[in-house]
Amino acid sequence: MNFLRSERWAAGLLLIAAALGLLLANTAAGPALLEAKNAHLDLSWIGLDLSVGHWISDGLLAIFFFIVAVELKRELVIGELNSLSKALLPAIAAVGGVVVPALIYFGFTAGTPTVDGWPIPTATDIAFALGVLAVFGTWIPTRVRVFLLALAVLDDLIAILIIAFFFTSDADLASIGFAGIAIALFGAVSRLMKPRSAWILARRPQWPIVLLLVVLGVLAWYFVYTSGVHATIAGVALGLVMARRPGGRAVHALEPWSNGVILPLFAFSAAMVAVPQVSPSELDPAFWGILVGLPVGKIVGIVIAGGIGGLVARRRSGTPLTLGDLLVVGTLGGIGFTVSLLMNELAFVGLPEVADEGTLAVLLGSGIAIVASGVAVSVRSAQYRRRGAQPGPGGAFSR
Repeated sequence: MNFLRSERWAAGLLLIAAALGLLLANTAAGPALLEAKNAHLDLSWIGLDLSVGHWISDGLLAIFFFIVAVELKRELVIGELNSLSKALLPAIAAVGGVVVPALIYFGFTAGTPTVDGWPIPTATDIAFALGVLAVFGTWIPTRVRVFLLALAVLDDLIAILIIAFFFTSDADLASIGFAGIAIALFGAVSRLMKPRSAWILARRPQWPIVLLLVVLGVLAWYFVYTSGVHATIAGVALGLVMARRPGGRAVHALEPWSNGVILPLFAFSAAMVAVPQVSPSELDPAFWGILVGLPVGKIVGIVIAGGIGGLVARRRSGTPLTLGDLLVVGTLGGIGFTVSLLMNELAFVGLPEVADEGTLAVLLGSGIAIVASGVAVSVRSAQYRRRGAQPGPGGAFSR
């Protein structure tokens, strides 16, 4: 299972799953697969009536967001975001990487019914971006990888806030209250799993605590879903309240399942759309806003904001990244993929034809970014190699 923790394998499986989903959806088997994806598992007696596709995007994907939240908490507590001087430059670059793609999208869709899809090109896929960097960036120094990780984590935090505030409808306060209780209990119980807790020091069995955490996690997810808030936010909340060390162990156990099953399954399901038989002029403006916003908007926003942030960071830490490094990070940031596909589903839930075009735009835009970043990372890696850099990770985000 260890190979499923590899960034290279994670990125490869995502790409294969998405390509397979798109390919099969446009074969004779496509209608049957789409029917299976849209089939409903009716649990109306407990208030759940989700299609297979929604069980994946609303249910299983919450586990991925749980992992993201645990990693975000670690970075905020002991990692590369635990001080203002460390977080400032990636934070400024992340904001630029959100604002510019959104503005490009607005430029294409202003005055149209699909203008609300602006969050779609603002996301960065952490697993894919790090995977491309791992494959092509042998001699890229660790400080660039750390900067990319910090930027992508902050980017996902912005995406989480967008989901919470812009894709929530008719929130049920009672369900939110019950979800809050379940989440608070989850955080409290997780502290019994800390290495020096009374429970662990007494050598009591850990499985009852693990079972209780699973039950509380499922309850939190259920109440968040019934509240009208997107259910993946439950995973975020649980990851943020969980004790750090037990959270790290949970991520270690869940990561292979997330990389090897959940994310490929979501990519396969989300990419399962029939290619529309229309001319380019008949495509919705949202298609072009996403297609241009991801690879172009990200690199422009990250490079410009990163350059401005570098002027501030120089006064605080003396370590702004070079233009070449920012170009590498900017091209990698254009790989939206997982979170962009989720945003697309949420933004166009009432416009299935536009949602299909949006999915294709996310795949094409991310594909362009993958090729561009592969070239940029390879060139930059070769430059570092000629300068005598050592291969593989090493060093820290220099100050």
